[in-house]
Amino acid sequence: MPSFEESLKKLEAIVDKLEKGDLALEESLKLFEEGVGLSAACKKELDAAEGKVQVLMKQRDGSFKAEAFSSDES
Repeated sequence: MPSFEESLKKLEAIVDKLEKGDLALEESLKLFEEGVGLSAACKKELDAAEGKVQVLMKQRDGSFKAEAFSSDES
């Protein structure tokens, strides 16, 4: 399975090819389908990484407590 970075680079290359607009319809659709799959895989990895991020909150006694990261965006 490719890494996140490899998937992202491949997705960027697909977008570049599609933006040029000089591909046959069938090739464009094939690349678009592959891009959608790569985009979903990247999102899944990002969501998993976000779930692992923790924020250290300083307590009144000077110690630190790990709390789950929460995003304000929905």
